[in-house]
Amino acid sequence: MSMIREAGTSVKIKAMIVAVITALAMIAQTAPVAGQTKIKIGRTTGASGFHIPSYVAMDKGFLKGEGLDAVFIAAIGGVLVRASIAKELEFNPIVAGGSEAILKGAPLVLIVGESLISQWTITTTPEIKRVEDLKGKTLGLGRPGSADYSEGVVVLAKYFKMEVGKDYKVISFTGEPDRIAALLNKAIQGAVISFPHAARAEKEGLKILMRTGDYLPRLGGTFLTHRDFVKENPEVVKKFIRAIAKAIDYIKTNQKGTMEVIQKYFEIDDVRVVEGIYKQVWDKYSPEIPPNLLRELFESRATPELGWPAGKPLPDLEQFVARDLLNQVLKEMPKEAPKQIAPVKKAPPVKKP
Repeated sequence: MSMIREAGTSVKIKAMIVAVITALAMIAQTAPVAGQTKIKIGRTTGASGFHIPSYVAMDKGFLKGEGLDAVFIAAIGGVLVRASIAKELEFNPIVAGGSEAILKGAPLVLIVGESLISQWTITTTPEIKRVEDLKGKTLGLGRPGSADYSEGVVVLAKYFKMEVGKDYKVISFTGEPDRIAALLNKAIQGAVISFPHAARAEKEGLKILMRTGDYLPRLGGTFLTHRDFVKENPEVVKKFIRAIAKAIDYIKTNQKGTMEVIQKYFEIDDVRVVEGIYKQVWDKYSPEIPPNLLRELFESRATPELGWPAGKPLPDLEQFVARDLLNQVLKEMPKEAPKQIAPVKKAPPVKKP
């Protein structure tokens, strides 16, 4: 059965690669807008909270305002990384897969950040008042080794001294909607789910107990490009960095406009759910690439399971960041948000147990 599943997956991936190449070819044949530089930006097939700044940059005109005629290319992460390596895609936000490829010799560099935190939550049934109340309870997570499983288990162990299998039980669910259904049916008492799904769960009467990102900062959605593209088109790269930075400022100061973008890309009709997502993420973005988070990112990919020799030290990681261009753009940008955008009331912080 496993061979059949693997074969089916391989066919699907090959078909997706063909579709992406076809789309890229069609885009290449399209005449660029006068005075605009044509670029292709990768995005996941499903909307991601990590990538909201790029959605805002596209829909609110920040890319166009920088003279960039941009289009999204939607595909799974691995396909986007391979397209970047093949120079078929100018900008790619798949930083986990991209950093893994860099360690294997791929000529990619990080250019501008998006999210600085994990976007997972531990969401529970209403009677759970604090994290310690989960002792003896059952939690719904993804499969062992998945991002949500790892982050949930690490946070509970490191910050609350709660060990999986000893202090709480785990049931693995493939899909997040299944975890929400199990919570509503009281089959489990807690689950690790992402911000968008947590906002939906909250509407159903469930409780967002904590955000793992309050304990585990991480790079998410950081854009990469081919090293040659940086050398040959530094001004285009600077324009892209500036557009993302402006989008992040916009997210922090314009709730209504950002919610319009979230509603579109996440395909959510309920405004209250959209507002819930916004309040979870609005202040969690930055164009910066902090060195400590950069190291944590690469350390997470430098494992024997991913092909990195055990005990081998990491190289100088700054060689994988277009730091000069990023710093130059951020230095040139105004320190304050544009005055024509009215600031929104700050969302209340999540209280740590």
